[in-house]
Amino acid sequence: MSKLTHLDDTGAAKMVDVSDKPITHRTAIAAARVVMKPETLAAIKAGNVKKGDVLGTARVAGIMAAKRTHELIPMCHPLLITKVAVDFDYVENGIAIRATVKCQGQTGVEMEALTAATVAALTIYDMAKALEKTMCIEDVHLLYKSGGKSGEFRAEDQSPTPHITGDPA
Repeated sequence: MSKLTHLDDTGAAKMVDVSDKPITHRTAIAAARVVMKPETLAAIKAGNVKKGDVLGTARVAGIMAAKRTHELIPMCHPLLITKVAVDFDYVENGIAIRATVKCQGQTGVEMEALTAATVAALTIYDMAKALEKTMCIEDVHLLYKSGGKSGEFRAEDQSPTPHITGDPA
């Protein structure tokens, strides 16, 4: 088993030193889904949610979350993010979310993409919870990453976002 990078020789938590790593173009795409009743989905589609624009608010929340990931996840580095996009698609039983994050840096943006997708999902829940408290946030996972020593990764099953298409980068 390889040595864990976030532990020092005594087993104490540490932030990884990336100062000697080369700067490369980094991209990560993450997905999440909010499952809900058809009536709740219809209200969101029609713009009939009392709190306002559900997806617009969730998009801004996801973007803001990506930029603040280092404040939420203890060992994440602050990054100069060059792009955050949060996209939505209506699916049969809810809303699929896809968050794309890019930067030029010495460490990846996977956590930023996962945080953006998750916070967007939480915001959808918050905006529509008066209509349905049984909504479920599920299937949060990494779809794609590129850059750095480990290169490119593509999830084998990208089913949570069946209608969101296009080049991952």
